[in-house]
Amino acid sequence: MVAIIVCSGSIIDYSYHEKYFNIAKSIICVDGGAKHLRNLELVPDVLIGDLDSIQKEDLEYLNSLNVRIIKYPSEKNMTDTEIAVDFAVESGYTEIIIIGGIGSRLDHSLANIFLLKQMLSRGIKGMIVNEHNEIMLVKDRIFVMREEGYKLTLLPLTNVVEGITTKGLYYELNCEDIEMGSSRGVSNEFLDETAEITIKKGLLMVIKSRD
Repeated sequence: MVAIIVCSGSIIDYSYHEKYFNIAKSIICVDGGAKHLRNLELVPDVLIGDLDSIQKEDLEYLNSLNVRIIKYPSEKNMTDTEIAVDFAVESGYTEIIIIGGIGSRLDHSLANIFLLKQMLSRGIKGMIVNEHNEIMLVKDRIFVMREEGYKLTLLPLTNVVEGITTKGLYYELNCEDIEMGSSRGVSNEFLDETAEITIKKGLLMVIKSRD
């Protein structure tokens, strides 16, 4: 089951994200992300957060629709997005897609990306998306579908990612190691409709991106 978490970061092209909402079983709104759902004319199943960034008119809109609200204190040990991830996992969702999780605040953007590690360790398939990127993590094997105009980048998140093997990409790797900080895995090309990436040890960030 797929849960969509909508945050308050940048969303430029609302129509682009329709493909994700079409497969969602649940929509979780994080605080100021309510503005995006209102623009999309979508009703979330729940609003989560300390409600410090939501606009008054958006809160009134969700209240008028009797949306469930789970309010947290502003002084807490987790971001609202991490709380939303916990909620989705505890609700039984096996796949989580975060939309609006990337914005002008680099600290919040990175914190949201690193939540993929938490999801992976709990057996959840996670992804952060915007109009130009799909960001995923892998510790064993992942399959990525080709899309026109997109490239694929592999970035180690551990000191070394060992035994990387790729199929369906122009620059193939055959049980090779890449150290963290290396740019070797940046901007590969798809050859087949599906690329397969497997690793033996470590943690690898996989980014499907376009200009």
